[in-house]
Amino acid sequence: MLAAMSATADSPGSPVAAVARKSGGDACPGTLRLHRADDGALARVRIPGGVLTAAQARTLLAVADRLGDGELHLTSRGNLQLRGLDAECGGELAELLRAASLLPSDRHERARNVVASPLSGIDTSGRPEIRSWLTELDALLCGSERAAALSGRFLFALDDGRGDVDALDADLTLIAVDGARALLRTGPGGPLLPVPFDAAPRAALLAAEAFLDLAADPGVWRISALPDAARAALPAEAARRAGLVPPGEDPPAAPPRPTAPAPAPGTVAGPGGAVALHLGVPMGRLTGTRWRALVETAERLGSGELRCTPWRGVVVPGLAAEAAPAALDVLAGAGLVTGPGSPWAGVGACVGRPGCAKSLADVRAEAEAALGPAGRLPVYWSGCERRCGHPHGEWIDVVATPAGHRIARVRGESRDAPVAVPDDPAALAAAVAAARGART
Repeated sequence: MLAAMSATADSPGSPVAAVARKSGGDACPGTLRLHRADDGALARVRIPGGVLTAAQARTLLAVADRLGDGELHLTSRGNLQLRGLDAECGGELAELLRAASLLPSDRHERARNVVASPLSGIDTSGRPEIRSWLTELDALLCGSERAAALSGRFLFALDDGRGDVDALDADLTLIAVDGARALLRTGPGGPLLPVPFDAAPRAALLAAEAFLDLAADPGVWRISALPDAARAALPAEAARRAGLVPPGEDPPAAPPRPTAPAPAPGTVAGPGGAVALHLGVPMGRLTGTRWRALVETAERLGSGELRCTPWRGVVVPGLAAEAAPAALDVLAGAGLVTGPGSPWAGVGACVGRPGCAKSLADVRAEAEAALGPAGRLPVYWSGCERRCGHPHGEWIDVVATPAGHRIARVRGESRDAPVAVPDDPAALAAAVAAARGART
């Protein structure tokens, strides 16, 4: 339902090189499987579509205060991480999340990776409302024994037709055409299969189960990692299981559809004179001050709902238009990005030092030191070659190296020749500013 800043990652790995198979088990963290980091244990709470009630949001901050470092950390899939946890707190953490309806199925908690167009139903675009998809898909996932085997990296995307989350290269993407028709995309850049709107969530689940059967090997976590023959067979197998084509026939392919960038921070006009606020979260760090300001705005002025976005932002829907200016002032005072002209707009980073032992630098501090006028391209700072949480599409890649940094422009699966920059703050800031303003 929902809509780059930065933080920790849901999708570690190189932005251009696909790994065919992983040896060893899927160690992606969840709420029942904590990950040990240099700053304590880490838990990732899956928030399908990023949608939270104000009560759930308050619970998460209370848990962060009680068990962690007092902050929530947004991921590149609109999920939330708790850091600085005691390694022995897992039982208490799970109990608190279950009570808030944030852990509906222990066996499926890491499989509930679902992003959704964050402005669906709350702007004036006239696109179909896809909230029903989100509710139904989550219920189907939690009710499928087979889906419990999905890795913590497998991603569903629900796009209301604007192309924003279709741009995220999910494993399975549903795209609304109108209130009666939809499209199912299997794999990043894969073919588009026509499907009835109301049957779309079930078709997505059946496609995920087909992926598991075709993968056969538990070391294959994503559709992009399937062997070529299996990846080519998946669309037809998914269509057959969903009853979209008679047995023995190939499904028709729909024409390609354009993708779209993330919405800019600021006010979003909605139906009936209501507005929504889209706020960027610098470095994905939701301090207690920032989170409380968001929750209080949602409770006092909005619909009582928050939507975390896969671009490390938060949408607060349902405000009266006349209340928006004062609310934006309060939220800006809390340190949130309220407009596209902010120097923080488009700036992201992994957690870096001291939280990550693999990082070669405190990239968050470096990114803040290099802030300047908002650039044309987003920039993402990584402390090592893993580039945890990097964005998609076109962006500037800044990677720490033993000798300084390496900067390159990334466009999908290709990248320009990198430029090496010595470990000098002024030179680094100038090089990043020049790269962000580059035009083809």
